[in-house]
Amino acid sequence: MSNLSSIVKSIQDIMRQDAGVDGDAQRIGQLTWLFFLKIFDAHEEQLEVMHDHYKSPLPEHLRWRDWAADPEGRTGDDLLDFLNIQLFPTLKELPGDLKRNPRGFVIRSVFEDAFNYMKSGQLLRQVINKINAIDFNRQADRHQFNDIYEKILRDLQSAGNAGEFYTPRAVTQFMVDMIDPQLGETVLDPACGTGGFLVCALEHLRKQARSAKDEAILQTSIRGVEKKQLPHLLCVTNMLLHGIDVPSEIRHDNTLTYPLRNYGAKDRVDVIVTNPPFGGTEEPGVEGNFPADVRTKETADLFLVLIKHLLKPHGRGAVVLPDGTLFGEGVKSRIKEQLLTECNLHTIVRLPNGVFSPYTGIRTNLLFFTKGQPTRHVWYYEHQYPAGVKNYNKTKPIRIEEFDVEKAWWGDPADNYASRVENAFAWKVDIDTIKAANWNLDQKNPHTAEQVSLDPDQLLADYQRLQAEARGMRDQLKALLGAALSGDEAQA
Repeated sequence: MSNLSSIVKSIQDIMRQDAGVDGDAQRIGQLTWLFFLKIFDAHEEQLEVMHDHYKSPLPEHLRWRDWAADPEGRTGDDLLDFLNIQLFPTLKELPGDLKRNPRGFVIRSVFEDAFNYMKSGQLLRQVINKINAIDFNRQADRHQFNDIYEKILRDLQSAGNAGEFYTPRAVTQFMVDMIDPQLGETVLDPACGTGGFLVCALEHLRKQARSAKDEAILQTSIRGVEKKQLPHLLCVTNMLLHGIDVPSEIRHDNTLTYPLRNYGAKDRVDVIVTNPPFGGTEEPGVEGNFPADVRTKETADLFLVLIKHLLKPHGRGAVVLPDGTLFGEGVKSRIKEQLLTECNLHTIVRLPNGVFSPYTGIRTNLLFFTKGQPTRHVWYYEHQYPAGVKNYNKTKPIRIEEFDVEKAWWGDPADNYASRVENAFAWKVDIDTIKAANWNLDQKNPHTAEQVSLDPDQLLADYQRLQAEARGMRDQLKALLGAALSGDEAQA
């Protein structure tokens, strides 16, 4: 099929005619569970060729080939009744567990919160027939569909709060390249969204696979957790498209709802790459799963504590965090103190405005750290807009080629990045300076003059930073006065 993008566009146009599909998020959700079943069926066709005694976890009459493949098959009310009365109720209760029937477990977890939004069986039949024009066992179609699938993910940016599940491909690619997972290591994204980081990690590891044994290792190397149904469904489908036979390690769950002490050695991993949700709060009681000194309802802060806990000794983390985490005080300071004491936070890449537009204009940072040794100094790199660009937007997103300058500067972790040198955009701050600033990681570039910004988000961030600095200076003055008064009393 030479023009898959036109097929997907025509499917979306058909869905827009249906009274039951309200907005982009529902349209994407409807499209994705249909794609999932078609892709799953294509995957089963391959397994039937490879394994003589392969048995599907699905009852025969619920397999795509039985109810959807015939263009003259079920339609109208008959099709809607089949989906709403037979297919969905059965898939939501499909027997299966991770050990005895992992494929059944995957299907049930995908459909437990999925819905058929379409109300017209005739329009739904048209959509299904369009999907049947794509051959997911044909390499050319599969390769082209990967690009279209990424476009569907980008469409999430305009689908209300669903945009929180999308991280620009250039950012995920750069973070994975720098964290450099190795075959045999386990990679986790504890807030995986649609699976962008996991796909990049999977592609990175697959380049290292040389044999069937290596591929078998790769199949068990990727883990993800996502609490919301739509991105979880997208992520599982993403894993199938990228060659994970049984994506049972992509769990529909919330990693923050379990007591930290319940995560043991079996849960620890070698690499974590993630963009945890920020700017939001967790439901009451979730903070009780964490030690008293780091309890907070702020999602990004809790994830940072969890990530540090889930890494093995010498494990490596790469995390997207907002400016507020860098300069925040109180619980944030205690969390940062623990991070810098227990891990080597060797690099912070500071991103400019617009990278995550239109979802948020908040400035973000990429933190890279290794667990097991305390931080001695932190290197900062200020990412620059390309020539002629003043801000990123939907039509001019950040590109992976822009990170070439950081990659050339990066150096070797084996010698603790000894080759790094300061320049107009790179500088080093020792741990004593950060500690004296009450663990403030918002360390400005000493090579550039202070610039005045009229951006409201930046002005608010600057105001909060200045407040934090003022509180820090006030606490230091109180400590000095207290010490002086104690000395006077001792002399008296």
